[in-house]
Formats: sequence, structure tokens, C-alpha cells
Amino acid sequence: MNIKEIKPNPENPRIIKDDKFKKLVKSIKDFPQMMELRPIIINEDNIIQGGNMRYKALIELGYKDIPDNWVKKASDLTPEQWKEFVIKDNIGFGEWDYELLANDFNNEDLTEWGIDFPAYKPEDFGESFSLPE
Repeated sequence: MNIKEIKPNPENPRIIKDDKFKKLVKSIKDFPQMMELRPIIINEDNIIQGGNMRYKALIELGYKDIPDNWVKKASDLTPEQWKEFVIKDNIGFGEWDYELLANDFNNEDLTEWGIDFPAYKPEDFGESFSLPE
């Protein structure tokens, strides 16, 4: 599909800041297969309903044509369902299990992939906690 056929959603309520956008661009560049696993969702007028930031990243990467399976057209939703989809598609319902992430993943990889770690202070861990020197 020619990327010019896809239209950004002028009513998209999400924005992406510089650092996060750079991480998204790098993510797609390094692992483009993610696009087929999480395609851009468009309506019957080819307006993006899910994936505006991925679309911008593809433009940044210089894509002119993208594989058809990187885009999915959903034509059978009502206007109310589209509004609901746009919001629900962008909500992170879950929370990270930071202990599992720390034990099973490389922190540098996680940061590169876009995970933001909360800033902890020693007092968050109780009186017996001390930072290594």
C-alpha cells in the first residue's frame, strides 16, 4: 500500500514527544515485523484510527510503500465505536511487573524498547534498605 493513501487522524488525542518518538522510530527500524503484528487500523476513508504514531515513524523512516499486512481496514464500526476504539487502543490497562522485568530482561534493552522505569528513593523500600556503594 502506498503510504500516501493513508491519512492521519486530525482528531487523534495522543501525542508523542521527541525521545519517545525516536525510540519508536528505532523500534520499527530494528524490528519491522512488529508492524504486521500490530498494524495501523484505518476506517473506510483510510483515516487512521489506531497507529498514528507508527504511521509518523514510518514517514520518518522514509517509507513510500508498506506491506498490505501492516494496515488493517475496519469498516463495520459505528462512529461511536470508532471513538471508543481510538481511546481504548491507547490506554495501557496493565502495569509492569518491575521485579519480573529486572530478573528476566536486560535493563538496557528495556530502556531502548521504550520502558520508562520509575524513580525510586531508598525510603520507598523501608528502613533496612541501603544502596550499594
